[in-house]
Amino acid sequence: MPSSIHDRAVLHNGVQMPWIGLGVYKAEDGDEVIQSIKWALEAGYRSIDTASLYNNETGVGQAIAESNVPREELFITTKVWNTDQGYEKTLAAFDASLERLGLDYVDLYLIHWPMPGKYNETWKALEKIYNEGRAKAIGVSNFKQHHLEDLMRDAEIKPMVNQVEYHPRLSQEKLLAFCKEQGIQLEAWRPLLKGEIFEEPTLVELADKYKKSVAQIILRWDLQNGVVTIPKSVTQHRIEENIELFDFELSNEDMTRISALNQDKRNGADPDDPEFYKQFE
Repeated sequence: MPSSIHDRAVLHNGVQMPWIGLGVYKAEDGDEVIQSIKWALEAGYRSIDTASLYNNETGVGQAIAESNVPREELFITTKVWNTDQGYEKTLAAFDASLERLGLDYVDLYLIHWPMPGKYNETWKALEKIYNEGRAKAIGVSNFKQHHLEDLMRDAEIKPMVNQVEYHPRLSQEKLLAFCKEQGIQLEAWRPLLKGEIFEEPTLVELADKYKKSVAQIILRWDLQNGVVTIPKSVTQHRIEENIELFDFELSNEDMTRISALNQDKRNGADPDDPEFYKQFE
């Protein structure tokens, strides 16, 4: 369990990944994303999570270039979008992402969604990128257990990370247990459920008990469950607040109370919903 901002999750290939990062989904390319990253780096963040879908890789790259943080201290994640899946298209999409970011390599490259009939071929492209050293780690996003099992049957390299929707309303305990058993690091997107659970009485009570914000209580729950977390914000005080997680610890009882809020409720798409994928065919 991380006890310091400097602690790292160690992926199964030995790569060290910060426990908390800045998500930049819907952060506008240009000044907004650049400024939010600068605030994050000043606050001690070293992990930035973007994707080709977000249309802000150029701004992310500019913020990195303008920062005084050495590249080797940063952990940059991006993802291949659904319309770019398939072996050759993924290789081309990765090259385009690297160019927009202005980087020689990324620290983590992910398949954004398990596109039916495509993700195994896409994974072969990620394995090539990894073997060439252009991604220090590779993984997937929004994969359920059956997707992972299917992928691993044919894979030469096991995914290092699975980034999924994860918050107190969707605690994904079986998936988390499976990933831990397989040595796959689970990572939470939308960990704060866009603020929709900030009025939840249990969380409000715990925030008062620990003299922390509700967001900090949720993010600490992530970390104590062994889940890497990437809250999104473009507001300086929230960015700073979201990383102040290492001066308190939730009791086992309070961890259980938060987990009991689970309703298996998704805010984003269900990775098994065929209707979701039809738009990308």
